[in-house]
Amino acid sequence: MIDDADARLKEWVTSVAGAVDVSLGPPKEVKAGRAVNLYLLEMLQTPHPRGPKRPPLEVTLRYLVTSSADSPEEAHRILGTLVFAAMDQADFEVESERVSGETWLALGVPPRASFVLRVPVRKERPEAPVKLVRRPAVVSAVGTSTLYGVVVSPEDTPIVQALVEIPEFQLLATTDRDGRFHFPTVPSEPRKKVLRIRARGRQFNVTTEQPTSVTDPLVIRFNPMEV
Repeated sequence: MIDDADARLKEWVTSVAGAVDVSLGPPKEVKAGRAVNLYLLEMLQTPHPRGPKRPPLEVTLRYLVTSSADSPEEAHRILGTLVFAAMDQADFEVESERVSGETWLALGVPPRASFVLRVPVRKERPEAPVKLVRRPAVVSAVGTSTLYGVVVSPEDTPIVQALVEIPEFQLLATTDRDGRFHFPTVPSEPRKKVLRIRARGRQFNVTTEQPTSVTDPLVIRFNPMEV
């Protein structure tokens, strides 16, 4: 699956940028000739809503895209061509946030012009066999509640466009410009619920059982340096 995505990306790069040396390893120092580096930073699980059919398995691959050439101008031209072509590709997503200094430090190279490309990979699953019901169905009523929350930095700055998920119920929300999110209907049981927060290329989990309201939301403090 992932190797298919690698092959597709390499073919896409050459179709857009022309004759270039495409590498999948970590970015190195600039070398001679026209080259593009596609380094897989991480894989993120993609949640799916509940439905009558068995959902496919899907992950999002985050590639760090860099370029090099015999002149800085040519390297910039290659990178610019790729980023605009990626923005025009229906199933690609170019991240708006810059690559962090910690990432470059971990890779052991100086910061350079780059962008992060998100590519979905999906694996279909066969439908589960239907079991015969041999006993009368027992229906138990489960109450619902509403969950309000806000994601902020340690300095109380709202975290915009953070993904907030309740994996147990396959519920997903996105924070607004004030860092707020809202789940209008959440099963009341179990009382303790695990929330998964993804923002700025990082993710972490929090557990809560406190009741919330618009005026008293669940406050989640997100510090990417500690995740």
